[in-house]
Amino acid sequence: MSGFHVLITGGAGYIGSILTERLLRAGHYVTVIDSLLYRQRSLFGFCHESRFEFVFGDARDARVMADLIRGKDFLIPLAALVGAPACDRDPLFAQTVNLEAVRLINSLRSGQQAVIYPNTNSGYGAQTGESFCTEETPLEPISHYGRTKVEAEKALLDSARAVTFRLATVFGMSYRMRLDLLVNDFVHTALRQRALVLFEKDFKRNYVHIRDVADAFLYAMNHFDAMQGRPYNVGLDDANLSKEQLAVLIQRFIPGLSIQSAEIGEDPDKRNYIVSNARLREAGFEARRTLEEGIQELLKGYRMMQQEEFRNV
Repeated sequence: MSGFHVLITGGAGYIGSILTERLLRAGHYVTVIDSLLYRQRSLFGFCHESRFEFVFGDARDARVMADLIRGKDFLIPLAALVGAPACDRDPLFAQTVNLEAVRLINSLRSGQQAVIYPNTNSGYGAQTGESFCTEETPLEPISHYGRTKVEAEKALLDSARAVTFRLATVFGMSYRMRLDLLVNDFVHTALRQRALVLFEKDFKRNYVHIRDVADAFLYAMNHFDAMQGRPYNVGLDDANLSKEQLAVLIQRFIPGLSIQSAEIGEDPDKRNYIVSNARLREAGFEARRTLEEGIQELLKGYRMMQQEEFRNV
């Protein structure tokens, strides 16, 4: 096989830079379009690759996108304003990038071109945290970020040749790092301050390593015909943890870490859910990198990093 031709929007970002590496190593051809909103330099290491191309541009530009989409086998729309705080700061930008740009891709692609789209399992919203969310659980996003992602997923699944992933909270080091993700943030704060203050300590999330996310995309490309037309939760079944359980796990690697529960105040992020990843496992893929491995990886990375370098908001 000579390799697929893949277009990634937002490919210089947290997930995109790792996915680009993974696809190139697997022998595929990768074109990235990115506006470099955060002045990231995450793709410098791939410039020597003849199968890699970069376009500085905006995924909302119909003329640019029409040219780039032509001839591609797979389209992976990663360009997004990510996270509730960032989207609340600029709702119109979030709407146009997170939703309208995906609708644009969907309108421009041919019937033979496939899309693999990363939604977020934050679309499940404020559940009880006691029963597992499956792909059949109604989506009830509680943020503008979640709503734009859920609407984009629906537009794609209403069309042909699409697979969507509902990603758990991602963790791990990347060439374009993010510190606003829960595990990444907790480990960073714990290392720098030797203390964690927990709001809504019993609220639960599911988690997944960034390299398992990249591997899931590659798996879906190689098994697309069997998987198309459905959403899939992507996470670790044994990583449905409360914030307090996550903090205690981090404490194992940072002796003397102080964990305190805030009695006054609340976390504005009210998400509280546990997630089943059985559908993806039945399709043949299972995340395998553990939270323990991710925490150790993050600690190595943070010892090389300036404290405030990679925040989105």
